[in-house]
Amino acid sequence: MSNRQLYIGLMSGTSADGIDAALVDMQTSPPQLIATHNLAFSRELRTRIHAISLPGHDEIDRMGELDVELGRYFARSVIDLQEKAGIAPDQITAIGSHGQTIRHRPPGTRANCFTLQIGDPNLIAELTGITTVADFRRRDMAAGGQGAPLVPAFHRALFYSPHQDKVIVNIGGMANITWLPANGNVCGFDTGPGNVLMDSWISEHQGFSYDKQGTWAASGAVIQELLASMLSDPFFKQSFPKSTGREQFNRQWLDQHLQHLPSTPATQDVQATLLELTARSIAESIDLLSQTTKEVLVCGGGAFNTRLLERLTDLLPNCAVSTTASQGIDPQWIEAMAFAWLAQQTINRKTGNLCAVTGAKREVILGGIYYAC
Repeated sequence: MSNRQLYIGLMSGTSADGIDAALVDMQTSPPQLIATHNLAFSRELRTRIHAISLPGHDEIDRMGELDVELGRYFARSVIDLQEKAGIAPDQITAIGSHGQTIRHRPPGTRANCFTLQIGDPNLIAELTGITTVADFRRRDMAAGGQGAPLVPAFHRALFYSPHQDKVIVNIGGMANITWLPANGNVCGFDTGPGNVLMDSWISEHQGFSYDKQGTWAASGAVIQELLASMLSDPFFKQSFPKSTGREQFNRQWLDQHLQHLPSTPATQDVQATLLELTARSIAESIDLLSQTTKEVLVCGGGAFNTRLLERLTDLLPNCAVSTTASQGIDPQWIEAMAFAWLAQQTINRKTGNLCAVTGAKREVILGGIYYAC
């Protein structure tokens, strides 16, 4: 193992369904995924995370308790991954922990913008014995940026080609894209809801945490009036850089649009319309960047939604749409790998943000370092 530089990346997204942990060798080019582990959250914990993501009662105590609880969960995911891979703590240079976003108020939403991720990195470092890098987003925001998305810098390191224009589409709770032109500047931004509304709707009406392969959505018909109403939200017309989160796109937002329909729609038709919203907002954002032929690579949980990929293919007829599996990298682990890479950038005193993506005034070293000893 002496010829390796091993880092662990930890990611829990806005869906809050669990922690993805990735062991990555940074010595290779591109970085090599060595081992992975997923630690699922219980339905009760997921509900509490979603609840604290919106204004409510006794927020400080609830946040403080979740911060500690999630810190222990993140540490547990590292220990489980180590055991699976047969790697000792002293063989790992550092952990990069994204944490769990519970509030994201980017520039333009209020006078004092902020972003907040919990999952105490002090506990992660203490319980694992491994130096931990965390709190990546706030330094970008301090430099005038959105604090998101951060993964485009890693997408560039992983997928850039001088011969082919590419777009990397990350579909988690929210969706974001990275534009990687063969000649030109990288850019990227959040396009709007990814899985968040679909997951919420199927959980309420079918009892499942997500719509496997988009089967339920495929059984319904798009409600054009509802789709047009949702797409009229100013966010979709907002120029980039831009970012968003569960604070904006949530069940209350959906209810505001549903209440204007003349009759109660079939639940499967609403699901079909939510999928179309995700597909349409992504495709229109890609077309906004360039009308040229390009390769579109999808990662994140949405990469496993067969119906969603079909709609993206239909809406982008001049593009070759596939998942990052076509490049030899499992779509589920890209974001966790990204935070391993960002941890390496921080440890080596290298910048991790892209100004053209986040809108920051300058590129900065991201995150705080919590040493193991």
